[in-house]
Amino acid sequence: MTSLGNRHVSAVLFDLDGTLIDTAPDFTAVLHELCADQGVSPPSDSAILATVSSGARALVELAFQLAPGANGFDTLLQTLLNTYAMQLQDTRSALFPDMDEFLTMLENKGIAWGVVTNKPERFSLPLLDKLSLRQRCAVLICPDHVSQTKPHPEPLLLACERLGCAPRRAIYVGDHPRDVEAGNAADMHTIAAAYGYLPAHPPIANWGADYIAETVADIRQYLNACRPG
Repeated sequence: MTSLGNRHVSAVLFDLDGTLIDTAPDFTAVLHELCADQGVSPPSDSAILATVSSGARALVELAFQLAPGANGFDTLLQTLLNTYAMQLQDTRSALFPDMDEFLTMLENKGIAWGVVTNKPERFSLPLLDKLSLRQRCAVLICPDHVSQTKPHPEPLLLACERLGCAPRRAIYVGDHPRDVEAGNAADMHTIAAAYGYLPAHPPIANWGADYIAETVADIRQYLNACRPG
């Protein structure tokens, strides 16, 4: 891991699920409802937590032991997505502890913050709206906006382009190895969010991040070593 030292930072970009926002309560509620409708026992909450960052397909695979392309998979996937869209109208999701204060600190320092996610825009925008984050978020990049998603660096590079920020002056924070891979490929400083929805493998120490943050407060403390600009 390397230190930021006196490196100037112009932007901090976040993955959405499991990094900026604790969205697991919504996914847990939706998956429990879908399993009940199908007459199967739901996965444990800990298993759901470890799978959320891998997306809806991975959740269907987890709950129903079906591989993508298997008979019935696409129907279950579409039902899950439709139910999730309705769940967002009364979302149980929230910013992680201390995150609101951290975002306020960034805003006060003139450091732009934004979101780069593999979550489609039709889910990301309503979620940001519900949590009163849409107007504060300087940039939102979803799969709808790019030809290649993370771990490819294209989404992160597009975010920097829209912010007018050189990638090397941006930080990307994520809770999945693909986030770190994308950030490193984009020549950004990368922070692995150990408080997020970590997959079982590989261990976070092997992701290749510049820094591992156990809490949001750790990110804030780490950023205080930098100079905005």
